[in-house]
Amino acid sequence: MIATRPNAIGSPGYSETLPCEAKSAGQARLLVSAALITWQLSHLIDDGQLIVSELVANAVQHSRCHQVRVSVDRPTGGRVRVAVSDKSRSKPAMATPSVEAEAGRGLLLVGSVADDWGVDYRGWGKVVWAELRTEGSA
Repeated sequence: MIATRPNAIGSPGYSETLPCEAKSAGQARLLVSAALITWQLSHLIDDGQLIVSELVANAVQHSRCHQVRVSVDRPTGGRVRVAVSDKSRSKPAMATPSVEAEAGRGLLLVGSVADDWGVDYRGWGKVVWAELRTEGSA
């Protein structure tokens, strides 16, 4: 197991590097929960866990990388950002699956619960992120 550590500099946050495999979604959910509990934002746990599960699943399915980096941080006092980084530069696409389809709804789900989401491209790959508002939530 990889130790979760707070970010040393910048905005408050936590991150872990995990194997790019389906079972890493469970560890990613624990990371998000721990951060949100630490920040006294437990009301965001369900949405944060859904987001990170879908982002990890997309990275596993589409990136063909060996590792992903999962992070959760507070870029501003009123937002939490959940992100998954991988070394693929392939563009994530929001699909419109048929009613019978068993897959393909990941980014639709992320878009429905997040206040904003996007992709930041880097020279080494990309960061897919989603943000939740900390205020005004039940």
